[in-house]
Amino acid sequence: MPETLVGILVGSESDRERMQGAFDVLEKEGVGYEFDVRSAHRTPDAVAEYAKSARERGLRVLICGAGLAAALPGAVAAHTDLPVIGVPLKSSLSVLDGVDALLAIAQMPPGVPVAAVGVDNARNAAALAVRILRS
Repeated sequence: MPETLVGILVGSESDRERMQGAFDVLEKEGVGYEFDVRSAHRTPDAVAEYAKSARERGLRVLICGAGLAAALPGAVAAHTDLPVIGVPLKSSLSVLDGVDALLAIAQMPPGVPVAAVGVDNARNAAALAVRILRS
């Protein structure tokens, strides 16, 4: 089992399936990862704890999948100095078919950087994580 270097976080268990591309890429590349569900809105303290403890747990990159307001990647980035990659997710409630989540992830305030990949493109998030780890 490879060392766990990437944390994958989503706000709802229903987002797991759309993050499968990230799991597939990381497994193919032999990069260990963990997956967890914590909501920026429903469990903000748990999100902060996850982000604050990530480095000491050996993680080096965090991937956050989020839809609608897409607060999770920014909330995580506010509590860690690790690279955070946001995956905007489509939602049946989305008014812009996932573009709303993309804009929310891309428009972080100065000092809270979050990388953004395409809508529902967890595969690219994992590919970027691998490049970060190997640089």
